[in-house]
Amino acid sequence: MKKILFLLIILFLLYWIGTMAIPPIIEKGNNPVKQEAPYEVSEEAIALFKTLDFVADLHCDALLWGRDLTKRSDVGHVDFPRMQEGNVALQVFTIVSKSPKGQNMDHNSADTQDNITLLNMAQGRPISNWFSLIERTLYQSNQLEKFSSNFQGQFIVVKSQEDLERLIAVRKENKNIIGGLLGIEGAHALEGKIENLEKAYEAGVRLIGPSHFFDNEMGGSAHGESGEGLTDFGKQVIKRMNELNMVIDLAHASPKMFDDILEISEKPVMVSHTGIRAVLNSPRNLSDEQIRKIADKGGIIGIAFFDRAVGENEIKGIVASMKRVKNLVGIQHVALGSDYDGSVAVPFDITGLPLIVEALMVEGFTDEEIRAIMGENVKRFLMENL
Repeated sequence: MKKILFLLIILFLLYWIGTMAIPPIIEKGNNPVKQEAPYEVSEEAIALFKTLDFVADLHCDALLWGRDLTKRSDVGHVDFPRMQEGNVALQVFTIVSKSPKGQNMDHNSADTQDNITLLNMAQGRPISNWFSLIERTLYQSNQLEKFSSNFQGQFIVVKSQEDLERLIAVRKENKNIIGGLLGIEGAHALEGKIENLEKAYEAGVRLIGPSHFFDNEMGGSAHGESGEGLTDFGKQVIKRMNELNMVIDLAHASPKMFDDILEISEKPVMVSHTGIRAVLNSPRNLSDEQIRKIADKGGIIGIAFFDRAVGENEIKGIVASMKRVKNLVGIQHVALGSDYDGSVAVPFDITGLPLIVEALMVEGFTDEEIRAIMGENVKRFLMENL
C-alpha cells in the first residue's frame, strides 16, 4: 500500500508540474506574434490614437489558454495590462469549447478528436470540463468574472447597456478602466439544449456564433460537411437570443445558415472576425453580397488580423478589407476583429493597434472614419442592441 501511495503521489506531482509547464509551451506555439513590441509608429498616428475615446476589438480567445489575464505576459496577444497600455476600452472575449483535430478552412467533421479536451487536461482544469462543452463554457465565463474581481476595480464585465454606459463614463476620468464582453464561438457549446442557452446568459454571455469549424445542432459551418442552414433547434435558439438581446455572430456560418439567420432574426447581426473575398478568396471570408446583406440588417463587420483572412502582408490586407467594406456599404459597418489568441500568428499584439491607425492615415481615411473603425461603430452597435 505504501508503494502504491508513493506512486500516486509521484504521478500527482508530475501532473501538477505538467499543468504549470506545458500550457505556456502549447500557447506560445499556437499564438505567435510576428513582430514583438514596442512598435515604431509615426508621431501623427500616435497623437491621433491617444485621442481615441473608445477602442474596441470584437474577437479574442484568451480565456481558452488558462493564463491569468490580470498579469502582463510575454505569451499570447491579450491581457488586461496590455489592454490598458494599448488604450483599448473593450475586448470581446469569446469562449472556445471544442476544435477538431486537423482543423482547416475547407472541410471538418464534428466527429474527429477534440483538441480542447487534451488542452483542458494539460491545464489541470476541473474534470467536469474534460467531458462537457457547457461546463467548459461556464468555467471560462466564471474565469473572466474572477479576473475582473482581482483587477482592483479596473475591469468591467459588460452585460448590458448600463454596464457599457458606466464603462464609457468612468473612462472619461480614468483610461485605465477597461471592459470585456463574453461570447461563445460555436453553439455546439449548448449541447443541443435550449436550457443551456439560459445558463450561458446567466453566466454573462451576450454574444454567440452559431457555428465554428464544424456542423452542430444549430446547423452548418462554412468549414463543415453538410452546408445546411438552420435546424429547428437553431431557429429556436435565434428566437430566444433575440428575446434576450444577445448578439448573433455569423463569422463561421455556412452560406445557407448565414441567409437563414438574416431572414428570421429581428435584430442586427455582426461578423466578429473575418476577411473579404475580394481581397483574399477563402471560404472563411465574406462575399460582396454577404457584406451588403449584413449592412442592410444594420450589422457590423470585424476585420481579422491573420494571414489566412487578409493575406500574407497582414496590415496591407486589413486596410484593403476595411476599404472594400467602406466603399460597398459605408464606414459605419467596419470594425476591428483581430482573432487574437485564436491559434493564429498575428503581426502585432494588442499594444500595436496604432499601426492600423497609421496605415489607415496613409490610405487617406479621415480622422472620423478612423475613430469609427477603431471603436465608435462597436460602441454604437452595442448601445443599440444589448
